Amino acid sequence: MGRKKLMLGNEAIAQGLLENGCAVATSYPGTPASEILASFSRIKKINALPVHSQWAINEKVAFEIAYAGCMAGLRTAVSMKQVGLNVASDPLMSAAYMGTKGGFIVISADDPGPHSSQTEQDSRLMAMIAKIPVLDPDSPAQAKDMVSVAYELSETFEIPVMLRPATRVCHSRQDIQAEPFGSFGRKADFKKDPARWAATPKFRFKLHGELEKKLAKIAAFKKTYPVKLNKAAVARKAVIVSGVAAAHAREIMKELSLWDKIPLYQVIQPYPLHRNFISSVRKKYDEILIIEETMPVIEMQIADRARVRGKLNGFVPGVGEILPEAIEVMLCDFAGLKSDKITVLPQPGRRPTLCAGCPHRASFFAIKKAAPKGIYTSDIGCYTLGLNLGAVDTVLCMGAAISQAEGFYHAYKNDSKKPDIVATIGDSTFFHAGIPALIDAVVQNVHFTLVILDNRTTAMTGNQPTPASGFGSSGETLETVDIEALVKGCGVKFCKTGDPCKIKEFIPLVKEAVLYARDKGPAVVIARHPCLIGARMKDEKAKKLFVKITDACEGCEYCIRHFECPAIIFDKDKKRADIDPLLCSGCGVCIHVCPKKAIEIK
Repeated sequence: MGRKKLMLGNEAIAQGLLENGCAVATSYPGTPASEILASFSRIKKINALPVHSQWAINEKVAFEIAYAGCMAGLRTAVSMKQVGLNVASDPLMSAAYMGTKGGFIVISADDPGPHSSQTEQDSRLMAMIAKIPVLDPDSPAQAKDMVSVAYELSETFEIPVMLRPATRVCHSRQDIQAEPFGSFGRKADFKKDPARWAATPKFRFKLHGELEKKLAKIAAFKKTYPVKLNKAAVARKAVIVSGVAAAHAREIMKELSLWDKIPLYQVIQPYPLHRNFISSVRKKYDEILIIEETMPVIEMQIADRARVRGKLNGFVPGVGEILPEAIEVMLCDFAGLKSDKITVLPQPGRRPTLCAGCPHRASFFAIKKAAPKGIYTSDIGCYTLGLNLGAVDTVLCMGAAISQAEGFYHAYKNDSKKPDIVATIGDSTFFHAGIPALIDAVVQNVHFTLVILDNRTTAMTGNQPTPASGFGSSGETLETVDIEALVKGCGVKFCKTGDPCKIKEFIPLVKEAVLYARDKGPAVVIARHPCLIGARMKDEKAKKLFVKITDACEGCEYCIRHFECPAIIFDKDKKRADIDPLLCSGCGVCIHVCPKKAIEIK
């Protein structure tokens, strides 16, 4: 027996993968999934395990690497957040038809709320579209246990299996039984079969038929049959739960003294829902309450609007997390108990802002100076917070900053007064999805300026490496990709690099790029300065300046409104700005921001 250890949900999933002999694990970082591969790589390194872990350039590439490994007979896994699954959806749909040899788990971490995502989409629906089974854990411990079930499902039926932890599972901590690692002795053995692995449409039709047969068998797989959690006598009412809602419902039903009165079922495989379970609950119960996040996946399969209370009739909220307070009210209403309607008020707090000393703040300040009346398209990353500085007008999805800049250019192409268009994109996001869009902009000769915010890391999700970092998921040395060479290889003729924290030199550089773009075509500025909280910053310490605000400050709040550094505070009593020395990073950029020259070096 292993020993118990307090683990984050994502760490528990990584532990489960290694205990079950996962030989290849890939990912692209995205909250709430980032720690899965990070933990996998850390455990691999500490124990010198003969496995491969990799941060891929995007989710599609990550999926395809891991899938090829399972085609060769190895156990593999790919992890991502729910919007990352959109990027990987193309290979996902085909992989479902072609199936697997070794076990293959697709981990898609959902973000009901959403807390850190563009959407709160339900990956279980993606599993339904792809026609692959999906497992829905309620806790870190169950997520770890489901890894074993997922591999068994995958290898029994030769099909990819989705594991769908939500934010509350990924980022909760629980005592986990750590068992010995599995065997990594399998040898890669790819059996050529063009009719399957390179199937043309005629063969895909045949594979689709075989997939439907697999699903029918999976819907009768004993190990994933819904579990009755209590021993309540057969009543005319029942509650069906899935995912995190199951953990909440267990506790609340005990507190409300409903544990021995109303049967509670947990669905661990929301799709395909077991057919015998569907017919059983329809036969036994007159009223069924279904609580699931975030879409009515179970509810649609039970397909009985007359007796089911759920999302389709508005009994269960259709958006957002289903919090314990809401579940308590639902259970009281369903059971006919009196309840106080609990209103959870949002807690006031400080709006998110870029860190003190963040180089992106200087970049945005320079952009506003260079193109004060421009249209500012941006992208997914911590630099989305350029919104606060008035330097971000659009945020759609990974890579869209460049594509939307092209769209605005074409929209205004025939106007006599064309606005300057400045796109901002992070270095990791540029590698992920910006390159094809930049090539298209070059081909179309789009007149816009692209500022690549190169802080040498994937900062928003925990400082994972980029293709330019030169090291991998376990710290191993890798080759690097030169962003300047890549940009020029796309056909861009104006490409210059500057340090945004040297603001006096950087503003003229951005102005030069904007002027070039007006008349000649795409211009790229690489704003290069390392993230202050990067994992490798201990070896890249910059000289810290000590700044002060002098009596020349007139309290105009220009520095607050246009620069918004958290280290600059406004004293309402004194009616002037001041520096918080505990927050100040000493970057010194603010010295050049104040129009009254009231910020100086001590």
